[in-house]
Amino acid sequence: MTQPTAIGRVLALPGPFLVLDAYSCIGGGTEGYRRAFPGCHVTGVDIQAQPDYRGDAFHQGDAIEFIRAHGHEFDFIHASPPCQGEGAPTKGTNRARNAAIGRTYPRLIAPTRAALEATGRPYVIENVAGSEVRKDIRLCGEMFGLAVIMHRYFELGGWTTGQPAHPKHRGRVRGWRHGEYHDGPYVAAYGQGGGKATVEEIRAAKGIDWSTDHLRLREALPPAYTEWIGRAYLAALAPALGVAA
Repeated sequence: MTQPTAIGRVLALPGPFLVLDAYSCIGGGTEGYRRAFPGCHVTGVDIQAQPDYRGDAFHQGDAIEFIRAHGHEFDFIHASPPCQGEGAPTKGTNRARNAAIGRTYPRLIAPTRAALEATGRPYVIENVAGSEVRKDIRLCGEMFGLAVIMHRYFELGGWTTGQPAHPKHRGRVRGWRHGEYHDGPYVAAYGQGGGKATVEEIRAAKGIDWSTDHLRLREALPPAYTEWIGRAYLAALAPALGVAA
């Protein structure tokens, strides 16, 4: 798998390294951190039951409440608040349409950030372009040779790293747009119909082989994203550990 930047060798972390994946869904992010932090223990938290969750432990409940109560117990925290309250569904005409039918979405980034900052632990918040997440890092499937574009933004708390290069996209996303079918090297891993990706196509495109749930596969992060984030964190941590990255 192609890495967008050189981020160094894997470091031997002292003692058990505990990772929290908040709003974990099936654990696409979890799997990436498992690859980046060998031997780590990852706990997932989600308001919904996640029978396909990939990590070592799972807690069903409110992610913000869990971070407030237990976040300080972890060495690294990742949070992916649901994007429905942050991106396009809450903007402009979409916001008015949702309000008209009584559909509302909570805005979770600010309270999640406050809870994370109170832990004093290094963290990452991931979300979409239209969200309030600080745009410290942008990752794209093309950076890793994946068959999804899926731009996602990452706010880094308590640590920093450089933005990797963003290669030019190789073509279009396959599917129907305004009555016209387009072919291309990427699949549409969102929604259903109109040439959008099947379960097997999403599994292959994102590198997720442990679930067949179409909705949760669509929502999951490709593990390559958080593997890169985790390795970048280790490179940033290396001087404190007294080793070369």
